[in-house]
This record gives sequence, structure tokens and C-alpha cells, in this order.
Amino acid sequence: MYQRIDGGKWRHVWVVSDIHGCYQWLMDELKRRHFSPYEDLLISVGDLIDRGPDSVKCLELMNEAWFCAVRGNHEQMALDSLQGNDVALWTMNGGIWFARLEHEQQKRARTLLEACRSLPHIIEITCANGLNVIAHADYPAAEYEWNKPVSARRVLWDRDRLTGFMAGKGQGIGGADHFWFGHTPVDKRYDFGNLHYIDTGAVFDGYFTLAQLQ
Repeated sequence: MYQRIDGGKWRHVWVVSDIHGCYQWLMDELKRRHFSPYEDLLISVGDLIDRGPDSVKCLELMNEAWFCAVRGNHEQMALDSLQGNDVALWTMNGGIWFARLEHEQQKRARTLLEACRSLPHIIEITCANGLNVIAHADYPAAEYEWNKPVSARRVLWDRDRLTGFMAGKGQGIGGADHFWFGHTPVDKRYDFGNLHYIDTGAVFDGYFTLAQLQ
């Protein structure tokens, strides 16, 4: 469930909002920031796939040494679908691209999707700005702790904490300097103390948010 990364191995470290198949747009954003695949690291808050035009290319990013990601609920829906469960749920939420692929493309995509089983739910990375925790939707506890047992479903799906903050009564999280979440499309990046919500809805005519940690 947890993965630990040493940020000291990289020149710059960025975290990016939900990609959702928008491969070329992401490449353009990285180019604008002079991202170096030899010196820099990009961490995704999950949801590489669905809704956008190029889910397969976004899955192939998992093979790049400069890229890592936590699991998103869309990757989980795809994995559940491949096991024969909730096919309709994934299709309804943007997974129709998989059914439309040619046979050979679909075999390739299936292999890449199966590789998503190795994606962690939570990434911990120490950077110049301190200890960062990255998860898709939430870290469902009041205090972060390495390898603490938490609900995988809530990590992937929970919106309660953000909803609370939006209503003026959210509960923070201790144990790390920064927490980075995607999952819920918002009109702009929202920061509540050390909690950062960055899914600015690129695939929904919004934009990519890239936050530099180092």
C-alpha cells in the first residue's frame, strides 16, 4: 500500500493532478517547465486513464524512470472490471475506450492495466519542502504514519474531508509537512493548512496543476 521515495535523488520533483488520458497536454506542460527526464521526477496523484483521448500512452508512462504514480479509483475500476466485476461501473465512468480498441491494442492495454496492481495507494517522499504524502482522494486518518493500516477504498474514493473543508469545518492531518490529493475536480487548487487539493479538471475543460516540491 505504501511506497517510499528518496527525493534527494532528483533535481526537481513535481506532483501532477489527475491525467485522465490527456497525454499530449501533459507533455506540453512538462516542456513549458523545462522538465528533464534525466534529472527530474513527476509523481501523479492517480487516474492516469479514462475520459481523455490517450489512456494507453498514459499507462505507458509507468515504464518511464522519471514517472511514478499512486493508484486512482479509475485504475481500481479497470482492475475490478478485468476480474469480471463492475464492468458497467468502469464503462459508465469513461472506460469505454478499452472496448473500442483493436485486438492487439487491447492485449497491450490489458497488460498495462494489470501492471496497475503494483501501484501503491500512498507515496511518501522527502523533498526540499519537507515530508510529502501523496494519495488519490484522502489519507483517512488524523495522523499520518508510515505503513499505518488505512482503508484502501477511502484512500481511492473518499470526499468527506474536502467536503468538510468547503463547508468550513474540515479536519486536518498531522504527521507530515504536506499532503497532495486529486480525485475531486475543483475550479482551482485548494490549500487547507498542509492539505493540497489539485485536481483542476484538465479533462473537463479545466487545466493541469503541477506543484513543485523541489
